[in-house]
This record gives sequence, structure tokens and C-alpha cells, in this order.
Amino acid sequence: MIPDGSHAPKVPAADAALRILSHLATLRGPAPAASIATALDLPRSTAYHLLATLGEHGYVVHLPEERRYGLGVAAFELSSGFSRQQPLARLGAPLVAGLVDAAGESGHLAVLHGRDVLYLVEERAPRRPSLVSDVGVRLPAHLTATGRAMLAELPAAQVRALYPDASAYAPGAAAEASGAWSLRRLRTVLAAVREHGYAAEDGEVTAGLGSVGVAVLDHTGWPAAAIAVTFPVERVDEARRDALVAEVDRAATELSRRIRGIGHRAERSGAPPSGGAPA
Repeated sequence: MIPDGSHAPKVPAADAALRILSHLATLRGPAPAASIATALDLPRSTAYHLLATLGEHGYVVHLPEERRYGLGVAAFELSSGFSRQQPLARLGAPLVAGLVDAAGESGHLAVLHGRDVLYLVEERAPRRPSLVSDVGVRLPAHLTATGRAMLAELPAAQVRALYPDASAYAPGAAAEASGAWSLRRLRTVLAAVREHGYAAEDGEVTAGLGSVGVAVLDHTGWPAAAIAVTFPVERVDEARRDALVAEVDRAATELSRRIRGIGHRAERSGAPPSGGAPA
């Protein structure tokens, strides 16, 4: 889709090249130049020139026998650089710290890694119980608020691929305490997450502790991460839980905004980010 006049890119060629890379990243395999041009509403000549330039720099590879184009090694190196620099943890850490200050409960940031969640940021609130969800710890995604928040944003086919049968649900004390799991039960849980706009778990990871979490979505709508707070269940009534959900949602929405680069674009244009003034 070509941006409308009010959002026209200042560097059209760079914008089109990045759109080509983003489009290729969503495909299951290489694609013909003509289909790329059609999908992005680009003139065919422009698409061919951009693909050639991207190929010269290693971001795109041309498969002459198939007459198709796919992502090149340089695109993979960008992904590796993303992992090395840990931008999610860097961007998320101050937001989780602010969330803990506002909520008075422990907070964390996690990403989905297969059927597990991997914790990248952990911030403990004063005078709150220690948690098992420390940085670098992995837990079964279907048992955690962060995991459920992210799983609820995945396509149904992706969830089914992750949990094809009963063996996919990790054994252990926490899993046994939460009862038998199946794809049907998981779908019911995830439907509730989508209905309410947040995920919750009560004592399924640690007895007596509950969590609420919200997914962090990237520019494609994919769950890049999730933010959650954990609290003693006995101290949190419905009104308090609603307040915690609101705080978590604010933090997750802000991290979504940051990883999409919205703040950077606003700063470059001289306009304040939405909802606030320049710092």
C-alpha cells in the first residue's frame, strides 16, 4: 500500500526498499519480482531496480533458474545484530522499572521461544516475594501470563503447530497443579485473553501468586514480547487487578510504540510523540 499524501515518505526509494525487505520476510519462500511489485503497488521497473540494488548489498538474493528473489545473508546478519544488541531488553527495562514503581508489584518482560517464555527483564518490587521468573529463566508459555498473552496473538495454525498433542505440555509440579492440558483447553484460555484484552494466571506457576500480562506487538501485529506483573493473590481484589491491568497495558503499549520506531520518527519530524511533549 502506498502511504497517502499526509504520510508520504521523505525518501521514497528507501521506503520502497524497506517495504520490499519487509514483504519478503513475511513470505514462505522467494517470490517473482512481478508479484512483489504487485503486492506493494510499485512500478515493475522500480521493483527490479531496487531488487538489483538490494542484491548488490547482499540483502536480497536472485534465483535465476526460478526467476525469484529471496532474502540474502545480509538480512540474516541484521537479525543476528538485533539479537546481540538486545534492544527489547534495553527499551523494556526502564518501562518495567516504571511499571513496578507505579504498581508496587514485581514486573517482567519476556519473549516467546518455542513453547517457552524466556525472561529478558525482571524487576522486583520492595517487600514482595521472590519469583522463579528471573532473567534467563524459561517457563512453559501456556502456564504464564506473558506466554498466554503472546500465544493469543498468534494465528490458530501456529498455536496448533506448537501444541500438536499432549506431549507438548511440559510435565512438572506447576503443570500438574494446573491440571491436564489439551489444545481445546488452551484455545479456551486464549479466547478469554482475546476477549478481555489481557492474560492472567492464578497460582499456576507459583502457589499463592498470580500475574496479569499484555502482549507487545511489532509493526506487523506479531507478538514481539509481553509485559506482566506478579502479585500475592490474596491481596488483590477485582478493582486492584483492574488497576494493575491498566498499568501493564500502558507499559506494553509504550514498548510497542518504541519498537515500531514511532517515537524516533516523531522526533526527527520535530513533532512530539502522541500523548506527550518533547523531553
